Amino acid sequence: MNRTESSMDALRQAGDELADATVATLFERGEVAKFNALMRCVSTTGSPLPDGLPEVALEYLHVTSTPPAWVDWDEMEKARLFFIDNNVHISTALSFASMPACYVVPHVAKLLSATHSLQYPSKRMAETGQFTVYLMRPDAFEAGGRFIPAAQKVRLLHASIRHHLRREDRWDAGTLGTPICQEDMIGGQMFFSLLVLDTLHRLNIHMSVDGAEAYFYAWRVVGAMLGVDQEHAPADLESARQFLDLYMARHMGPSEEGAHLTRQLIDLYEDVVPGTFFDPIVSALIRHLIGDTCADWLDVPRTAWDTVVRTVPHLLGALEAIEDRSPVGAWALDRLGHLTSILELSSLTRGRVMHYSIPEQLKKDFGVSSTLSRTRRWTPPAPTVRPGQT
Repeated sequence: MNRTESSMDALRQAGDELADATVATLFERGEVAKFNALMRCVSTTGSPLPDGLPEVALEYLHVTSTPPAWVDWDEMEKARLFFIDNNVHISTALSFASMPACYVVPHVAKLLSATHSLQYPSKRMAETGQFTVYLMRPDAFEAGGRFIPAAQKVRLLHASIRHHLRREDRWDAGTLGTPICQEDMIGGQMFFSLLVLDTLHRLNIHMSVDGAEAYFYAWRVVGAMLGVDQEHAPADLESARQFLDLYMARHMGPSEEGAHLTRQLIDLYEDVVPGTFFDPIVSALIRHLIGDTCADWLDVPRTAWDTVVRTVPHLLGALEAIEDRSPVGAWALDRLGHLTSILELSSLTRGRVMHYSIPEQLKKDFGVSSTLSRTRRWTPPAPTVRPGQT
């Protein structure tokens, strides 16, 4: 599918019909608080739904209770193994590249600043990390898994934000389009899939072609379950590159909200890093992964660590070589990555399970493992050349 300015403009006007209708009915009937209270009891697939859920909520939960019929489960297993093999690198990419990339899109930063929960960056990052861990568990889509209920709640969360911003006349739809529109949802899907792969490549992480493609495929499944229209979503890495390049060219730039959210992110991870000596590495890593232009837009400070961080890909390349050549080394690094990810998530959640709920109001002011082939190394698709460019 060839992307054009007009086709992207059309995606800016579309939301999520099913979730939007569900949320609108819940608010119209005054049943949001009741729904949230009852849904706190639902955290695993297959668990009995509590008595008293509104009829419209029951219908929504039924329709969204299963993954798309087109899912290739062999491909999903490849994605899970890819995640196990690269979990600490993926966490790094999500934290220090994907999230700042969201903030470099001014209208997305403005929207993120409009919700109560975004005042608490540890909660925001914990929910993102927990959602990814749920997705990559072997039981993600089976009875007892936590991914499907989380996806159902996140989809309603997005719809509730659209509902509030429209109802309270706090969003210039004529200029900015529908809040959390299809273009932005697909853009977010690209940030958490293609951009993660780009970041791993920049970190000199060895990725097989089938592993990278499987990881992207898994986020296609996520997009479908979060209400992304699959008729317009990129189906492969080549079309993903075309979409992301055009999306960023259309929207990226500096904003006060983006700089504020980035400062929150930096402060959060400086608190997680023990002591203060290594604090500047947080800013240096963000700057290295998103580039100087975007970092300057987000007011990411320059530090003496900026040069040091450039050696990280060489170090990671050496560790990857050890992993490739030694089964024991591969096991040790996988365990280290697993423990690091668990420690990071525990620090953010304070050991608690994060719950997603429909906000009843917004802020008043905007403020794969060694079993996968390693013989064909994945490299990013080439940047898209837009008409009129050379």
